[in-house]
Amino acid sequence: MKTDSIAKRRSDRTWMTAESCKLDDFVKLIARETSLSDYPLASAVQSNVLVYEGDAVRAAAKDPDHRKAIMAEWAEAIYSGPGILMFKNAFPDKAVIDAATDTFNAMIKEQHEAKTGGGDHFAKPGANDRIWNALEKLCLRDPELFAKYYSNEIVALISESWLGTSYQITSQLNVVNPGGEAQSVHRDYHMGFQTATEIERFPLHAHQLSPVLTLQGAVAHCDMPVESGPTLYLPYSQNFVPGYFAWRKPEFKDYFNKNYIQLPLAKGDAVFFNPALFHAAGHNRTKDVKRMANLLQVSSAYGRAMESMDRAAMSDILYPTLRKMKLSAGEISNAIAACAEGYAFPTNLDRDPPIGGLAPQTQQQLMAKALAENWETDVFTAALKKHSWRRLT
Repeated sequence: MKTDSIAKRRSDRTWMTAESCKLDDFVKLIARETSLSDYPLASAVQSNVLVYEGDAVRAAAKDPDHRKAIMAEWAEAIYSGPGILMFKNAFPDKAVIDAATDTFNAMIKEQHEAKTGGGDHFAKPGANDRIWNALEKLCLRDPELFAKYYSNEIVALISESWLGTSYQITSQLNVVNPGGEAQSVHRDYHMGFQTATEIERFPLHAHQLSPVLTLQGAVAHCDMPVESGPTLYLPYSQNFVPGYFAWRKPEFKDYFNKNYIQLPLAKGDAVFFNPALFHAAGHNRTKDVKRMANLLQVSSAYGRAMESMDRAAMSDILYPTLRKMKLSAGEISNAIAACAEGYAFPTNLDRDPPIGGLAPQTQQQLMAKALAENWETDVFTAALKKHSWRRLT
C-alpha cells in the first residue's frame, strides 16, 4: 500500500488535467504589483507592465556590461515577473514602418483579388486581414526594406535575452478592421495550439518548457488607441503551470474578461511577452482605424518554429542587398539573424560533418563570412546551394 501511495503521489505531481486548475490558486498567484525599483532599467510601470524607452535602450546597449544587465532584467521579467514588456519608439524610423505598411497593404489587396489569405487562430474567420509567412514574403519582395526593418536592435536584443543566439523569427501581419471582434483569451504556441486532450499526455515539466521555446511580439504599424482594441493582457498569468488547461475553462475566461489590462500604442512601439501569458486581441470599436500589427514569433534554435520558410532563398536574395547597403556591423548581424538559419542541426552528418569544431557551419555563419570577405553574389549563391545540398538526406 505504501508503494501504491508513493506511485500515486508521483503520478499526481507529473500528470495534469483540467481538474488541476483552481481559480483561487490562480488569483492568489497573479495578485502582484510590479515595482519599478525591482527593474531599475525600465522607465515606467503602466497597468502593471514594464515600459522601456527605445532611445534609452539603444544607448545603454552600446556598453557590453549594460547590455548584459538589460537583457538579464528582461529575461527575469518575462519569466517570473509581469511577463510582458512595452517598448516606446522601438522603431525610431517611421518611414521604414510606413514603407512596410504600404507593402503589406499591397499584399492584402492581392490576397483579396485572388480570394486567398485570412483566417485566425482565435478569432472568427473574416474578422481580420492576415498575411501568413509575412517575414519571407517581405524579404523576397523587397530585400532592402526587409534589411532596414529587421536590422532593428531592440528586436534582436529582446530575442536573444529570452532565447539566446541562433533564434529564428517568423511573422504574420494582422489587420483588425473597424468593428472587428475580440479574440477569445488564450495562450500561444506551442501548447496553446493543442487541445486539452493532447496536452494531458505531456508531463508537467513539458508544460514548463513550452513557454521558454518561443517569444511573442507585436510591432504597431499605426497608432492604436484603446478604442481600436490593442491586445488584452493579464500580467503574471504565465506563472500558472496548469494554465494551458485553465484558459479554456469558463471561470478563467470570465476572470480574464473582468481583469485584463490594455495598453494604447503609438506607431513604432512594440510589445514582447511570454507566450504563456493569458492574452487576446481586443475589439476594434472605432469607425476608421484599421489596426495593423506585425505579429512576431521568435523561436529557440532548440524548438520548432510555427511556420516553415525557404531561408536559403531569403538569404540568396538578401545577400546582394546587404553588400550595397550602408549598415553598421550590428545592423547587418541583426538582419542576417532574422533571415538565415542559425542552427547547424538537423543535418546530414555524412555530407556535412563538423570539421574543425563541434558543429558544421550554419547558414548565418556562411552569409557573415561571405559579407566580411566581400564575395561576389554568384560565388555566395554557389556556396549557399552547396551548403543546402550537404544538409539534405
